[in-house]
Amino acid sequence: MTRVSWVTAFLDLPPALHDAGTRFWAGVTGYAVSPARGEDAEFTTLLPPVGNPFLKIQRTGACDGGGTGPGLHLDLHVTSAPESADRAEGLGAELVHRSEHGYVVLRSPGGFTFCLVHEQLAQRPLPTRWPQQHESIVDQVSLDVAADGYEAECGFWSALTGWPVRRSVSRPELRHLVRPDGIPIRLLLQRLEEPAPGPVSGHLDLACDDRPTEVARHLALGASLVADHGGGWTTLRDPTGALYCVTDRDPRSGLGR
Repeated sequence: MTRVSWVTAFLDLPPALHDAGTRFWAGVTGYAVSPARGEDAEFTTLLPPVGNPFLKIQRTGACDGGGTGPGLHLDLHVTSAPESADRAEGLGAELVHRSEHGYVVLRSPGGFTFCLVHEQLAQRPLPTRWPQQHESIVDQVSLDVAADGYEAECGFWSALTGWPVRRSVSRPELRHLVRPDGIPIRLLLQRLEEPAPGPVSGHLDLACDDRPTEVARHLALGASLVADHGGGWTTLRDPTGALYCVTDRDPRSGLGR
């Protein structure tokens, strides 16, 4: 079984949106931005004041298949990327690239891009406490899956990680994987009612203990309101055009309150 010791969410931003997206998410999290690295200085990391990083940003381009809009992919941190990649292929993943640097790029059965990497991290950051005396943290990636591929996608991610699937009591279109203690990112799988025009996509979710105050903070940073749902979350659009959600989940445990 693949042992996933850490999960990193990667924001994939084309050059025209990269600076605005980086500023926005640094402001949302309260994290510093690392110096750029990579052959083309395309990678940066959002650095929490305490704990290991779990949010990174990639400036995409034509050479790596990046499109004109924002995207998201996951890094799963494992002991052996080649062995885990072989197992992922056996579960239905598509191999995209085996890097000379040791990481492996794949796509899930529904087409969501993820990487298997060797970097070992362990200290999950605590939520950020804001001057308004509330807390928030980015702690979830929602995979948005078309109905006809939903069961297969849920089964794939559970089998790959070894994390059990749990159904939502109140919302049958939602399931999440039960992450081990210390993992910074939880995986939610959302079944879309409308047919999806393309592969499985993903978006970020935040947990907070004062949603109205947290949403107002995001709007001041440049987000736009999409919908304020009665079921405990608000959908926003960041300055790059990407959707994300602010939820009422406990920012410490990630669970509903």
